[in-house]
Amino acid sequence: MQIGVVGLGRMGGNIARRLMSAGHRCVVFDADAIAVEAVRRDGAQAVASLAEMVTALGDTPRAVWLMLPAGKVTEDAVNALGGLLEPDDVIIDGGNSFYKDDIRRAKQLAENLIRYVDCGTSGGVWGISRGYCMMIGGPKDAVQRLDPIFAALAPGLGEITRTPGREGGETKAEHGYIHAGPSGAGHFVKMVHNGIEYGLMQAYAEGFDILRHKDSADLPEDERFSLNLPDIAEVWRRGSVISSWLLDLGATALMKDPHLASYSGFVQDSGEGRWTVEAAIEEAIPADVLTAALYARFRSREQHSFGDRMLSAMRFGFGGHLEGKEPIDPEPASRASDRATGTKHAAE
Repeated sequence: MQIGVVGLGRMGGNIARRLMSAGHRCVVFDADAIAVEAVRRDGAQAVASLAEMVTALGDTPRAVWLMLPAGKVTEDAVNALGGLLEPDDVIIDGGNSFYKDDIRRAKQLAENLIRYVDCGTSGGVWGISRGYCMMIGGPKDAVQRLDPIFAALAPGLGEITRTPGREGGETKAEHGYIHAGPSGAGHFVKMVHNGIEYGLMQAYAEGFDILRHKDSADLPEDERFSLNLPDIAEVWRRGSVISSWLLDLGATALMKDPHLASYSGFVQDSGEGRWTVEAAIEEAIPADVLTAALYARFRSREQHSFGDRMLSAMRFGFGGHLEGKEPIDPEPASRASDRATGTKHAAE
């Protein structure tokens, strides 16, 4: 297939590269000329604007994958493409947009018969080699038509043991991607995924903080232990019930620097954690751990602990997130209208 890829940052460029390695043709665009040139050298066709991209993709049905920050940047790109594309063309938002924005955008684009697919994408900077876990929302026929794209990006069965009872059934989930439901469902599932991620990371961070301070002068002398954190992280990776990719990343960071001195412990939240908590409030679902994990990130911006540095290290490990280099307190484009109708939504 052929596809346009807009946004060639930490994940977008590698998405294009993985697609090209599977034989798909990519037309790419980014405001950063250096990023465009890097992907062009790897085989993509580079263009200088969205209009040029639509022309380069040729006849309908076209597909354009957006890998942009949630909020205004994505909103502007969707609006621009909505004026350039034709009926049956598809816009895929692979970023972390707020799911209510997806629902609104899908309705607006449908007026011109343009399809909209929201694709929650997990895999970070490692996705080019490990593959991307994808949670997809949108019209079933559009998602099915794009299946070769999703199949190329997904990790595949790999070496993970199959879940008992799944033999002989639908395997897309086992390959690492699902059609979660209608417009907005993909990003909703990814939003909760990231909320859970907050809680898991916070648990590791607090645990290692407790280990780190077991030699505190405030403890009785015979209860003080000077513990080797890199070794503890390593042994937990091997056969422990709490082993995970996040722990792998933490172990790597601790091995490089047991004190994590290169991290300040200023931990940003990218939006999905707070949106997950808001969804829990709307549904009247208790989410004690996820809420506490979000508040811990807020607190980290005022005072920093070793646990906060552990969080920073894991975020850098899976997503290349740099402290102080991300927008503060992201807000989805639909938030203003949501506030205006909040009472109505609550009553419903």
